[in-house]
Amino acid sequence: QLQLVQSGGGLVQLGESLRLSCAASGGNLGNYAVGWFRQGPGKEREAIAGISSIDDKLYYEDSVKGRFTLSRYNAKNAVYLKMNDLTPEEIGTYYCAEDLRAWVLTPHVATYWGQGTEVTVSS
Repeated sequence: QLQLVQSGGGLVQLGESLRLSCAASGGNLGNYAVGWFRQGPGKEREAIAGISSIDDKLYYEDSVKGRFTLSRYNAKNAVYLKMNDLTPEEIGTYYCAEDLRAWVLTPHVATYWGQGTEVTVSS
């Protein structure tokens, strides 16, 4: 049973950076597609980044392209999301999610979820 433990959220100021971590146990993360999701206050959970289980191809939602970077380190069995130039519009709870499908870019296809981590950006 794959388990995901997240870390790295917190409070930052406008324009600052954070790196979120998602560490897996109970399975080889390299076999899974990973999605990073954000759920803002009163909003639905949406995918902002992902990596394919087939070829490690990356996906970024348009608003984060050029600022966010997803990376996977199989040796550490972990995935990271580096977020630069954060804005208050990106406040929310961030989740990593995994599945053996090719992609995890919608919440309903994810089998495994991290516990979520809060990101707050002050202006």
